Amino acid sequence: MSYGKMTEPYTLVSTIPVKDAEGFATQGDTILATGRAYFEPKNSTEKWRNNAVFEEANAMFRFRAIPGLIVDTTMVILCDGERYNIISVEDVKGRGMYLEVFGKAQRPSVGVSGSG
Repeated sequence: MSYGKMTEPYTLVSTIPVKDAEGFATQGDTILATGRAYFEPKNSTEKWRNNAVFEEANAMFRFRAIPGLIVDTTMVILCDGERYNIISVEDVKGRGMYLEVFGKAQRPSVGVSGSG
């Protein structure tokens, strides 16, 4: 992995409710980390065709592992104006240096209302 390819800014966010000092849970996003990643939207390359397990994934991110932070599927990545639910996290080559994350864009559902 080359530093030159990691150009897309991203924000790693936790959506788990957090309790404040009075004991009330707040649902807001908690920013865990920001940085730059290699971002690849889903396309018809051989890499994407061979990843049939992740048919629902429509984006791949590669970024440096963050010391002391375990990235998991309960988190969300904010990138390029979109929110991506994390589907899979994998250590690239098992060295603990880079993570490869597959995500699915959160798109608001469009309701159809009929007029009568």
